[in-house]
Amino acid sequence: MKKIMLPETFLFGTATSAAQIEGGAFEDGRGASIWDTFAARKGTISDGSTPKKACDFYHSFSTDLEIAKKINIESFRFSFSWSRIFPEGTGKINQKGLDYYKRLVEELHKQEIVPNATVYHWDLPQALEEKGGWLNRDIVNWYGEYASLLYRTFADSIPLWATINEPIATYVGYAQGFFAPGHCSEKEGRQANHHILLAHGEGVKRFREEGGKDGKIGIVVDIWNHHPLRKENINDIRIAELENEKTYRSYLNPIFKGAYTEALLKYMEENRCMPEIQEGDLEYMKQPLDFFGLNCYNRVVDCADEKIMEEERRQKRLGGNFQDNGNEFYPKAVYDAIQILKQDYELDIPIYVTENGTPSYNEDPEADGCVHDAERIRYMEGFLYWIHKAIEEGHDVRGYYVWSLLDNWEWNSGFESRYGLTHVDFETQKRVIKDSGKWYAQVCKEKGFDYA
Repeated sequence: MKKIMLPETFLFGTATSAAQIEGGAFEDGRGASIWDTFAARKGTISDGSTPKKACDFYHSFSTDLEIAKKINIESFRFSFSWSRIFPEGTGKINQKGLDYYKRLVEELHKQEIVPNATVYHWDLPQALEEKGGWLNRDIVNWYGEYASLLYRTFADSIPLWATINEPIATYVGYAQGFFAPGHCSEKEGRQANHHILLAHGEGVKRFREEGGKDGKIGIVVDIWNHHPLRKENINDIRIAELENEKTYRSYLNPIFKGAYTEALLKYMEENRCMPEIQEGDLEYMKQPLDFFGLNCYNRVVDCADEKIMEEERRQKRLGGNFQDNGNEFYPKAVYDAIQILKQDYELDIPIYVTENGTPSYNEDPEADGCVHDAERIRYMEGFLYWIHKAIEEGHDVRGYYVWSLLDNWEWNSGFESRYGLTHVDFETQKRVIKDSGKWYAQVCKEKGFDYA
């Protein structure tokens, strides 16, 4: 048994998003988001649910933050609902919506929990989607108006900000159809990508103009690094390389290098999905950041031969062991991602691991009233071990946020997958802190844990 100790200043937190926990979807003047509209369409959400009520955090945030305090959470990552503040996306402010977030931030300070705010976490106002959404270049200014209001309002009360959470989700919504708004066009996906990176640049620029003197601004990008199944097979290697170009590199290169790579440009040219790029766009995306938010859950393994891949999936021999949920357990993924940021992008700003977690299914309290989620504890232990190793090697990793404080509405999975440290009965809204939550409470308190 080895004692793993994180730095005394290391922030332990949890992460959430507005659409997934708030509920109150049409209360107090909030307008519809693209996820409200998408979920209302038959067949889009696996269990047929909608985010109308979710965890009812809109009404229960005070008691939920008391739970966070019991778990010894030091920082709470949340997002604003754009359509709760601007029901039409721009123009008239919904004061009741803005006041809700003032109460939330006040409660965080009361509980001595550091607020970590995301300006945009996937839930575009439906009113803006009807004007073209992320395909309309005007969205850069729409987003800027929204971001500026938040920065001005919370300049002195929120120290950590992210412009965008996981921009790839917007690509998925326009290119692959299984996220909102449900479009299926690679060209639209690439154009939406381009515009959301411009919005990120606008968000950083506005923060420098409007934000508090002590506030920090960054972006959150997920890195699911692709590996070839057969390490010596040239076709597997090519697939993994192209997938990395199309996913995380398509964001990191513009953000840190002000360019798309030749490989990605070639792909977009050959597949007729090149976005409209104006002079100065890529440089505008490359705004100086104060920190980088890394979301990391796992790796992805690719194979050119589908029959071999299916057999590997069937036998679960992808180079690691597996959890009961069917996912490979590969905690070194977070260490690999940190190495990528340093080696490929020469990152010289702090990193926060802004999301990390694992789902379970059919997970309910047992006869003793507890939720015994030992696999989630093992998962977090593994990732924290590799984060600790990165810190020991000199990487500037400042914090770790578990996804999530609560079981929540998991986008197109609805309520079927549960990620929370706290179990939620979505019928009664009763909360039960799981074994993982109790374990995490000790980790937060001691800044460390025993690792076998």
